[in-house]
Parts: sequence; C-alpha cells; structure tokens
Amino acid sequence: QVQLVESGGGLVQAGGSLRLSCAASGITSGILAMGWYRQAPGKQRELVARISSGSTNYADSVKGRFTISRDNAKNTVYLQMTSLKPEDTAVYFCNCQRFATQIWGQGTQVTVSS
Repeated sequence: QVQLVESGGGLVQAGGSLRLSCAASGITSGILAMGWYRQAPGKQRELVARISSGSTNYADSVKGRFTISRDNAKNTVYLQMTSLKPEDTAVYFCNCQRFATQIWGQGTQVTVSS
C-alpha cells in the first residue's frame, strides 16, 4: 500500500507564495503519476496539476502561477504556488496513481486572504 502525507499549507496574503509537499511511503513501485487536486467549499474536487513520466499538465486557472515537480528518489511531489489569489483557497489533496488505483492524501488547507 502507498500512504501520502501532505505538508506546507497555511494562510497567505493575496500575491504571496506557498509550497506544498507530498511524500509517498510504503510500496511505491508502480506509481505512474502524482498530482494535486483541490476542493473549495461547496465545489467539486478539481485537478490542479499532474506529473507523469516527466510530462505535466495544469488547470487553466493556475497555468503560469503554479509549478509541479517530483523528486523520484524521495518519492515526493511538490507544488510551488505563486501569485496566489483568494479563489485559490481550498483544501489541496495529493493524489497518486499506482497501476489502476488512485490513492489520496488527507488534504492540507490553503487559505489566501485578500
């Protein structure tokens, strides 16, 4: 099994930056992709960014502001968030795809004040 532990959330003013980290532990072989999703109150969970085999994709709303990266040696994925906006406020969930299984972290709160 794979366990995901997120860190790095918090409160930041608009225009500020945060870096989220997600460390995978357990049986990490077979992880095909890792990514970040977010869910704001009253809204559906949405993809923020995903990385697999060196390729990345981003939600249109975060392109140019967020960067996803992965350290394979540490089984860790990062989300560098800059120029944060109040609408980025949400619980951010780490996700990994191991073979056909989707695994989720517990989530970390990001709050951007105006």
